[in-house]
Amino acid sequence: MKIELARRTKVIGTSKIEESLRILEQYPEIISLGAGEPDFPAPPNVIESTEKFLERGYTHYSPLQGRHELREELVKKLKRDNRINSRPEEIIITCGSKEAILLSILTLVNPKEQVIIPDPGYIAYRPIIEMIGGVAKSLQLKEEDDFEIHPENLQKMITKKTKLLIINSPSNPTGTVLTKKVLEEISDIAVDKNLMVLSDEAYEKLIYDDEKHVSIASLNGMEDRVVTTQTFSKTYAMCGFRVGYAVANEKVVKKMKEFKICTTLAAPTFAQLAAIEALRNSSQYVRTMVNEYDRRRKMLVKRLNEIDLNCTTPKGAFYAFPNIKKFKMSSMKFSDALLKRGRVVVIPGTEFGKYGDGHVRMSYATAYEKIEEALTRIERFVSKL
Repeated sequence: MKIELARRTKVIGTSKIEESLRILEQYPEIISLGAGEPDFPAPPNVIESTEKFLERGYTHYSPLQGRHELREELVKKLKRDNRINSRPEEIIITCGSKEAILLSILTLVNPKEQVIIPDPGYIAYRPIIEMIGGVAKSLQLKEEDDFEIHPENLQKMITKKTKLLIINSPSNPTGTVLTKKVLEEISDIAVDKNLMVLSDEAYEKLIYDDEKHVSIASLNGMEDRVVTTQTFSKTYAMCGFRVGYAVANEKVVKKMKEFKICTTLAAPTFAQLAAIEALRNSSQYVRTMVNEYDRRRKMLVKRLNEIDLNCTTPKGAFYAFPNIKKFKMSSMKFSDALLKRGRVVVIPGTEFGKYGDGHVRMSYATAYEKIEEALTRIERFVSKL
């Protein structure tokens, strides 16, 4: 029998990240710098509370929009940490922030409308946009600018068909943190051109040195123009709990809720209750994680530059994005060769867009000693190129 697949399947390819996870299962001697999740367990108090919630029978469906007590707790968090004023009715709980991104794009973008996305940027943006018939337009981010958005370049890309701008700060894969000044300029453009903004803030708490995370929704005139998506996965090492959320104008959230009927229906009930515990009592654990990421970050960037893999210093998230152009290889070929000959997994920059070529993503969400050994292998590998 010949099976005819839908045309939209062509926009979904096999991820190099998925391939690397498969390889790691087969060859444990390989060291992975490809991880997109914390290597820490969830906070002990969250694990303990989860056990209690399961014992008490919190295993049934939650309300479609998410449990009210979690949304109330998020109202406090958003005001305190992000300076975003919100109400529970303006928040929807999702299965991770990726579902929040999907629901946002489904709600805001019509077929043939344009969405401007950062490039290099998070791998899920383009396929989601194209899957629903939208047009993804790449906003090139350059290494010499520390992968910062230049508002004047953004301005030039906007057409009558542009509906939505996606920003991601701190950035996956570059670690860039958008400054308040840049966000204010982006806000001015969004107001002037009547654009909606999707602000992906999955790594909001993973910030280093004296950098500050600013939520664009907190700026004047942006309250109803922004969908902010966040998650418990990165901040609290709760990837497997599958709890994220979006905050937006109530009209937008109502329609996102209607689409959610057709996706996951509800995030796990016990996980939503555990998320409340994380918000209330895990701040010290988060600081401990961030301090360790910072230690790894400094070592990784220093060693990469010592072995002539030029690397800008990431200001947030847990990724470095070194330049491999001197080796006259595409990022895909470099990654494949490093895996086969160096036994180290990195993610090719082209996974994050065409402008990611010439770079690879390395995660420092990996034990310090493993990163050291991986760098020794990488140094040996590049010395023979």
